[in-house]
Amino acid sequence: MSERMKVFIYVATVIDLFSRRIVGWSMDKFIDCHLVINALLMAVWTRQPTDTVLIHSDQGSQYESADYLAFMKANNLEPSMSRRGNCHDNAVAESFFATFKKRVTKKKIYATREEARREIFNFIEMFYNPVKRHSHTGGVYPAKYEEDYFARLESV
Repeated sequence: MSERMKVFIYVATVIDLFSRRIVGWSMDKFIDCHLVINALLMAVWTRQPTDTVLIHSDQGSQYESADYLAFMKANNLEPSMSRRGNCHDNAVAESFFATFKKRVTKKKIYATREEARREIFNFIEMFYNPVKRHSHTGGVYPAKYEEDYFARLESV
């Protein structure tokens, strides 16, 4: 009788507070500074910011590491951290992960990390950004909210 091993995968995200779009994300079997730096790298590559950008996180050790802080400084990013034990400071991320757990990982055991990665990719890129409606955006999904915003800017 073989016993299936549990497959763990950690997910880090960078969420644009304006549109609620996931602009950077990363997955790995370790929860360390490389996990969060890779998510931030994707966000920087995606958004190409020209001004200083405030990056909010909780107080996990990965967000306080020298490598993470050096990456922030090199990319003109300003760190902001939640108060210890106050989930309301990070409410948008908490809301995302509540939806994520409900729709993706609840009562599921993946056979492989690759299977988990595919499902997480599909959740973010095929559901959350292009389909999931948010009350913050007037019931519009993040990709559409941004599209409408930039169309309005161009028409002015």
